[in-house]
Amino acid sequence: MRYHSTRSPALEADSAQAVLTGLAPDGGLYMPERIPAFHWQAALQGTSQDMASAILSAFLPDIPDMPQLVKQAYTGKFETETLTPSVSVGDFQVLELFRGPTSAFKDVALSMLPQLLTAAKRCKGIQEDILILTATSGDTGKAALEGFHDVPGVRICVFYPHGGVSQVQRAQMVTQEGSNVAVCAVRGNFDDAQTGVKNIFAACQGKALPFRLSSANSINIGRLAPQIMYYFRAYRDLLDAGKIALGDTVNFSVPTGNFGDILAGYLAKLLGLPVGTLICASNANKVLTDFIRTGTYDRRRPLYKTTSPSMDILVSSNLERLLYLLSGDTELVASLMKKLNAEGVYTVPSELLQKIQKEFWAAYCDDRRAAQVMGRVYRDYGYLCDPHTAAGWAAAEDYVKETGDHAPMVVLSTASPYKFPSAVLSAIGGDTSGTEFQQMERLSQLTGVPVPRNLANLQGKPERHTAVIDKDAMLSYVLEL
Repeated sequence: MRYHSTRSPALEADSAQAVLTGLAPDGGLYMPERIPAFHWQAALQGTSQDMASAILSAFLPDIPDMPQLVKQAYTGKFETETLTPSVSVGDFQVLELFRGPTSAFKDVALSMLPQLLTAAKRCKGIQEDILILTATSGDTGKAALEGFHDVPGVRICVFYPHGGVSQVQRAQMVTQEGSNVAVCAVRGNFDDAQTGVKNIFAACQGKALPFRLSSANSINIGRLAPQIMYYFRAYRDLLDAGKIALGDTVNFSVPTGNFGDILAGYLAKLLGLPVGTLICASNANKVLTDFIRTGTYDRRRPLYKTTSPSMDILVSSNLERLLYLLSGDTELVASLMKKLNAEGVYTVPSELLQKIQKEFWAAYCDDRRAAQVMGRVYRDYGYLCDPHTAAGWAAAEDYVKETGDHAPMVVLSTASPYKFPSAVLSAIGGDTSGTEFQQMERLSQLTGVPVPRNLANLQGKPERHTAVIDKDAMLSYVLEL
């Protein structure tokens, strides 16, 4: 299947090459020239691994042996065979995406990406190492490190904002074992780290290097495509529970910062899954909410540190893919991205905004309301959720109230509450003194919900990666690896 840049149809690659390189040479994102034909009803009949195999085979047909790759990616690594189970909570269905090896939704994609990347490397006959560069707002980093550590022929370097992730998230990364991993804090915010990674790609373009660059961020189609599966899984769970009939539409509320998680839902819809409205849930950094409501994307605003740090983002890279999908106009996308880089703001044409608003709805939830939601959901239903999930829940409530649409609603739960124990404890009236590890133990004692094993084992592990650099030093850091 042919892929090309969102900014130019002339920059082409097959699906294996798109996974290998991650980012197109002009800074655009790779997208298939067409959405593949797909039998969505048949895909619903299989296991989660069967669904993943069918979807990935359709999107990445140039990578062989997909069922075996999927089996290697997921077997024995998640708490349940369904990978992403659903739970009925009040009027909503909560899709638990945190049952993987690092307790975050990114595990679904980043367990799969190493398999895709190494298979693509083999089928292209590439001998030199691949260096994975990744910027993280908290969860991507550990999930990528867990997926890629000690993978032959691959090295990985993760950058995270210094002071911009939770204590638990930082501990997950800086204690990472593996002979092929590097982790480095960047003085700045996530957008600084993400821009720095993109700049490294640009600076290395056409240069003779001892490695090939690729990315584990959702700018890589090999990271984005595996996320489509869990929308099918959620739909199947609703069918099995007798809450919908085949063909009924289902709405999804998605906490998102980089727009990848919710874009996977739109791709599921393009494959035929009866997805209704996709609700984009933001925190106080509501650049996406403002964009979907007004058509103006404006990153010229302060970046707030919140209790939901994975959404502390002002430059949402995957939105570029949506602009391309709905406009089909690479020249328009290129001009909008150029304006964003130069001026920090752009406004889409009115007809494009109408298309966006037909598919998406948006709301935001600040820390105060997130705490109220976490407390209320626990008191009313005995369900413990993290601040990101609370934002999704709040946006879902707003959507139902404002539109009167009572179609089945799935709220995506993107992280374990134990990754943010202080915020969760505070919300349910617990004692927040001590370290986050002490808070985790106290939260478990208070609620009876067990601490995930991978998080419980963090305390006391030696810190292996303690570098802190300025954002302007990222390229030098990579070249010295």
